[in-house]
Amino acid sequence: MPLNSRKNHFPHPHGKPRVDDVRVISGIIHVLKRGLQWRDAPQEYGPHKTLYNRFMRWSRKGIFNKIFMALAGERGDPDRLMIDATYLKAHRTAASLLKKGMFPRAIGRTKGGINSKLHAVCDENGAPLILYLSEGQMSDYKGARHILGALPKANALLADRGYDADWFRDGLRDRGIEPCIPPKKNRKSPRPYDKTLYRQRHKVENMFAKLKDWRRIATRYDRCAHTFFSSICIAATVIFYLNQ
Repeated sequence: MPLNSRKNHFPHPHGKPRVDDVRVISGIIHVLKRGLQWRDAPQEYGPHKTLYNRFMRWSRKGIFNKIFMALAGERGDPDRLMIDATYLKAHRTAASLLKKGMFPRAIGRTKGGINSKLHAVCDENGAPLILYLSEGQMSDYKGARHILGALPKANALLADRGYDADWFRDGLRDRGIEPCIPPKKNRKSPRPYDKTLYRQRHKVENMFAKLKDWRRIATRYDRCAHTFFSSICIAATVIFYLNQ
């Protein structure tokens, strides 16, 4: 991780020097990518309790989210945007927390079982720019309502017919973004769209596939939404911004 990102986002140690941040973060990435229990982390990364405590503490502070947003913001304004959503299966350990718990869960029941749903916007290269975690039963266009105000400037946005809503199309045009969205089958007056440009939408699907290569992302074990979302931000940062 770049030194400037560490200085800007990680908290400064007070009193006794803490264990090396780079070693701890490498251990956290190892655990998340392979879906291990914390106690199964290799000893070369230090005590597993240190990895767990550091991950939980920094997740509550939103540090990993801020690092992802900072790196994504350095890309500048993209030419095209792509939006989509995917289901993330919640393990029974994640679904066991009471709904009135201290932290929100972002877990819901759908026909496929108990899931969370990841809504994402990526650029023309398939790199994620905006991530939003919701309950599994939230529809695509309702998730888009939460994302619309944060969209960067772009010439066009590609989406499947699940996002075919007049308010969403109008909101995009108000921001100077041309929607490239196929109409729903029940539309009485179908809207035209660029079918050649729409073929590029597979890149957002590829992005989800790469994120789900991380075992901890494909299946959610974390009870609290903020810890699971931190795992997603770490995976997105490593895959799309640090390994380029």
